This record gives sequence, structure tokens and C-alpha cells, in this order.
Amino acid sequence: MTLAESTPLSVLIIDDDVEVNRSLELVLQTLGYTTTTALTGDDGVQKIAHGTFDLVFCDLRLPGISGLDVLKESAQKAPIILMTAFSNQDIASQAAAFGAFDYIRKPLFPDDLLFTLKRFEEHEKLKRENRTLKAALSETYSFNNIIAKSDAFRSIFDIVQRLAPFNTTVMITGESGTGKELIARAIHESSSRRGRSFIAINCGAIPETLIESELFGHKKGAFTDASRDKKGLFEEASGGTLFLDEIGELPLHLQVKLLRALQEQTIRRVGDENDIPIDVRVISATLKNLEEEVRFGSFREDLFYRLNVVSIHLPPLRERPEDIPILIDHFIRKHAKRLGLTEKRVPPEVMKVFLNYSWRGNARELENCLERALVLSQGDELEVDALPDYMKKGSSHPAAAPAMGDDSNLSIKQKTAALEVDLITRALAKTNGNRTHAAKILEISHRTLLYKLKEYNLGGEEE
Repeated sequence: MTLAESTPLSVLIIDDDVEVNRSLELVLQTLGYTTTTALTGDDGVQKIAHGTFDLVFCDLRLPGISGLDVLKESAQKAPIILMTAFSNQDIASQAAAFGAFDYIRKPLFPDDLLFTLKRFEEHEKLKRENRTLKAALSETYSFNNIIAKSDAFRSIFDIVQRLAPFNTTVMITGESGTGKELIARAIHESSSRRGRSFIAINCGAIPETLIESELFGHKKGAFTDASRDKKGLFEEASGGTLFLDEIGELPLHLQVKLLRALQEQTIRRVGDENDIPIDVRVISATLKNLEEEVRFGSFREDLFYRLNVVSIHLPPLRERPEDIPILIDHFIRKHAKRLGLTEKRVPPEVMKVFLNYSWRGNARELENCLERALVLSQGDELEVDALPDYMKKGSSHPAAAPAMGDDSNLSIKQKTAALEVDLITRALAKTNGNRTHAAKILEISHRTLLYKLKEYNLGGEEE
């Protein structure tokens, strides 16, 4: 059974010879196609513009506009097969350049016509299979804009769907770049709150003097610059979801106020004496080990248990390499479209580099690397030379590449950067990710540490 027999396809025939039109119509109808005819190029272009055709047979020489003109005008709207009694390599080249599906000689011999139709049917079958496969992959591996196929993330998707309908507080843990905010958004979008606001705030990125006003709002005159009443993010998110990223950076005196807001579902603006009722689901995220923070006394135990009703841990990308190929495909499509570039293939030697690299910055680092490779690769494939040198050398981070005892590299700048990365990494490991304590060990300010974390992509960016 041909494709035309299982799903009748519509064919437009454009030829000024009525006999050719009629004979081709009879053959195509016998094979199961539905047909429409046009005697001029102008009429054909109009029919294509206002109809839906699976295939167009168009004569090269027509009264008015030519077959090549029809091709230029309509090749994006339907596949076109040019017909001509003249054998000319230049015409064949032009037809291919302007997007013709095929080029066939007149008179139309049955074997040639059947071969061309068979090739078209196979082409359409492949297109349909690709669309079906992409839809199936999207359904299988995509969940609220999160792309993953690993068992670890599939189980996380299941947890998200099960807890989304409830107003339970959720704490999300994981390294920078693993997608903590994406999971928080997925919980929101899967809940009955999806039509209301989702507001995210990074508690470590706002100065301590401003964060209370940002969260809870203030009354006019509450402090020097308070020239008007201001709603806080709890009020802005009322009815929706408030995502508190880097919750471990919240000062102790605000932890008390946050606990009260969670327990009583009311907040009080700075400088106000009245409570304001709120209806907010709170989701928090952290890089830190908050149980350690509780033991150190820098995080309230009662707040920790109030926030950590349900905990979701996101594994780093290096622990789920099966997710790397589908993330690569997703990011290539995303950035090729955004940058106006053609999608590029990933040859085996480049894929090997991606799979062998440790991805300290997780999916965010992978995405940035792919954008760079798309821009710098000149052909239709990603090039190894378009990847950063430290990736090709198998290093886990650009600053870690130069070894301290390597006399072939005497750059003070690179050696200093490598030393800073090493010391910061060791200090964070020693304090279980506690940045405040790590800064004290390193004898630098907390703000300087945050700057260097961001500079070296060690987890200092927002999720």
C-alpha cells in the first residue's frame, strides 16, 4: 500500500497543455492521489497560496510567469517537481538552488513518474516519522521545559507531579546550574496556582539592609529612602508561589520573621503595626548543607524543619551522563533559532569531549559552551576547535588547567587564578559549602568570595 493509498495526498498540476494536464491527472488519480490543475503560472501560484497541496507538478515554460518563478514564489509552501522537455544542466542546478523537490523530463514515461512518486512518498514518510519521533521524545524527556531522560530526574518529575497539588513547602538542593529554579517553576506550573505569580529572589544577592524590605515591604517613612508605601514579594506573590533561592544566606533576624510568615500566613511591612494576610506557597533552594548550618548556629532549626517538609535533591550532570546528548540537542535547537543560525550536527569526536568533561557548572555551563561552539563553528558540524582549550584537555575548569609545577606556563595571572580556585574549593569543602565560614578561613570578605565564585563559575551565580 502506497502512502497515497493509506492517506490520499493532494497534487496540483500546472501546465498550459490541457492534454498533459488530463493524462497526468488520470495516472495520479489511478494511484490514489487527488488532483487539481492550473493552466498558467499565475493561476498556480494563487492556488498554492490559497490551498493546501502535498505536491506540485509544474511545467518549466508557462505563459506569464515561468516554472522557475513559481518555484521561487511557492517552494516554501509545497514540494515542487519541475517538468521540462529541455535537458539543461543549468536549469537543473537552478531548480535545486530554488528548492525544487525534483526535476523530471517530458514526455513523462511511466517508469520515471513512478520512480519520482516513490521517492516523494519515502520522503514524506520519513518526515512524518521524524515528527512522530520528536513528539514522542519531547513527551518522554521534557517536563515543564526541563529536559532529562535519566532515571534520577524521571523520579524527580514524578515527585513534582505528586506534590504539586498541595501547598507543602519544598526545599530543593543541588549544585549551581542543576536547575533548582526550573524545578520550582515546574512545581508551580503543575499546581492550581499556575495562573498566579511565580516570583524568585536570590537571598544571597541582595544586601542585608534591603532584603527585609524586598520580602515584606515597608511603610512610607519607615527609613530614610522610604518615600512611599511598598509591597514586598510576599504580597506580590500572594495566591502564587515565592521561590527563595540561596535560603542559607538569609540573616538570622529575618529567619525569625520568615518562620512567623510561614506559620501564621501573615506578614508585617517594615515600619507598620498591622499584619497583612497572605496566601503564598514557599519553595526554597540551597547549595549549602543546612543541617550543618543548624549545628553551626547560623540557621534556625525550627525554620529548617518548616521549610524542609519535602526535600528534592538534584544530582549534578556528571552523575547522569545519559542526559548530556539530549541536552545538547535541546540547546543547539534553542540557540540556533535565537541566533538565526542553522542547527549543527555533533560529530563523534566532539560528543566524546562533552561526555568526558566533568561539567562543574552543570547544565548552565553546557548551554554556554554550546552557544560558543555554534557561533565559532563554520561548517554544518560543531568543531573541536570551537570548544574551550580546558575542555579539550579534559580539565574540569578553565582556571585549573595550568599545573603549579609546570614550567611551560609561567603566566602569573593563570597561576594565581588556579591557586585561588584550589583554595576556595578546599575551603568550601572544609566548611560543607558554608560561604561565610569559608570566607573567614580564606581571610577575605564574604562579598569578595561571592565575586570570585561567580568569576570562576564555582556556584556563585543565580540558579
